[in-house]
Amino acid sequence: MKSRGVEPVIVSSGAIAAGMKKLKLDERPKDIALKQAIAACGQSSLMWYYEQAFSAYGERVAQILVTHDGLSVRKRFLNARKTVMALLRMGVIPVVNENDTVAFEEIVLGDNDNLAAMVTSLVEADLLIMLTDRDGFYDKDPVGHADAEIIPVIEEIDERIKSLAGGTDGATTTGGMKTKIQAARTAMAFGVPTIIANGKRPTVLRDMFLGKQVGTLFVPAKERLRGRKHWIAYMLKPMGSLVIDGGAKRALLKSGRSLLPAGIKDVRGRFDMGELVTCVDEEGVEVARGLCSYGSHEIGKIAGMRSNEIEKALGYRYGDEVIHRDDLVITEGR
Repeated sequence: MKSRGVEPVIVSSGAIAAGMKKLKLDERPKDIALKQAIAACGQSSLMWYYEQAFSAYGERVAQILVTHDGLSVRKRFLNARKTVMALLRMGVIPVVNENDTVAFEEIVLGDNDNLAAMVTSLVEADLLIMLTDRDGFYDKDPVGHADAEIIPVIEEIDERIKSLAGGTDGATTTGGMKTKIQAARTAMAFGVPTIIANGKRPTVLRDMFLGKQVGTLFVPAKERLRGRKHWIAYMLKPMGSLVIDGGAKRALLKSGRSLLPAGIKDVRGRFDMGELVTCVDEEGVEVARGLCSYGSHEIGKIAGMRSNEIEKALGYRYGDEVIHRDDLVITEGR
């Protein structure tokens, strides 16, 4: 691939698996601290494997350790991008791995698939490839269904596709097709095609770049989210939700307006000013995501009020909007 001008960035799991092998453990532990300790043992082994594999072809690799929380800080996100781009300019292949020794939620979720989608945005990649132990995304679970068939192309991740994505939990792995679908959705919103294919096939990557039908192709969205809007929608973790009424939903979807306190019916969760929240309708369907201008405690006091009543209710006012349009991304239909 490199000889053809492709600049690959690898997102790798395996630190815990490598640590288990080094420590001769047969079963993945459930204790978080123990998992992190095993990951610390496995990091050096994991990179040694990559060093061995690529040095045989005269290629150099570099390890990049990141966390979801780290990439959710815009400044750190941009700094990480500069580092990866510098490595690519030097002809070095970046190997990105979740920093399991300090990450907590990610080590529980086994979220390297979503990390791969975040890295796709980080480096502004042209293609996301997720390799698994299946030949692609099936129309039904191939385990127990001999007539299951691969769906070659998916243009929209709707409720049917989501329902077909189950989870996988093995001795050394977590995650499964569910997180791969989430990752594909993120990449599609960024305008990047995604392929899910069988990584146990020795020629899988070569076949892809020869244009052969391999795995399942997820076609990117026509309307692309770029830069800060994509970062808001997919790099941050929602800390709560705002339930909005029909009028507010129409204002967001049809008129491109900001979210005002008058359209808020309920506040769920605890969050501070500037944190990400989801906006859901009264049926619980997500409509949008955005950065709040007020904290949950404040919004609870002003929900349903007109903007000119904010100062009277709180004794101060940061602005008329709970979420300004510049800080809001429509997610319904994505």
